[in-house]
Amino acid sequence: MLHSPTELEPTSETLAHGRARPVHWVATASAVAAVIAGAGLLQPGPATGATPAAAPGASLGAAAGSGPQAGAPDARAVAYPLDCKGAPQAVTATAQGDLDGDGRPETVAAVRCEAGSGTPPHAVYVLVQDPAAGSAPRVVATLLEPARRQTAADLTVRDGVVTASLLGYSSPEVPRYSPDVKQLAKWRWTGGKFRQELTDSSAGSV
Repeated sequence: MLHSPTELEPTSETLAHGRARPVHWVATASAVAAVIAGAGLLQPGPATGATPAAAPGASLGAAAGSGPQAGAPDARAVAYPLDCKGAPQAVTATAQGDLDGDGRPETVAAVRCEAGSGTPPHAVYVLVQDPAAGSAPRVVATLLEPARRQTAADLTVRDGVVTASLLGYSSPEVPRYSPDVKQLAKWRWTGGKFRQELTDSSAGSV
């Protein structure tokens, strides 16, 4: 299963994550292929802007066969590293599947702050459930940082690949309730880290 991420060594550093503000969302769309998050054994720490690589073949959590089969983590039983300035956190979508091929399911959760107005951006996290009795689900990777000011829709996990439609804005003048840029994002666990692919980027298509 998944380990908590670190800077470049998933066994020693903490997971990177971004900060989000609950109102006045001003953003632009980005289209880059990058390593988004790695694995580690620690809880998420302060944002560092990167996550570490694991050794080739490393899994995201406890080794397969180390305990009884666990179910997919409960996305609503986690305190996410998302700064909502006192506003509640909202899990808006989840998907489950075995992302690292160790036979144990992970959960991918799209989370944002609840705000009275505007369209808060999403963060997308990967969760694991360790097999030990009484263990709580935990965040081990951040696939989408809230600082990118995008909304995640159509979240799925299929054949070990996480897929989501990322909705954003071509300029600050575009109303926050009407995103005009859509990107298809895919994340795959390979070589001990998550790698992202962005395709179908277009303005005025949403």
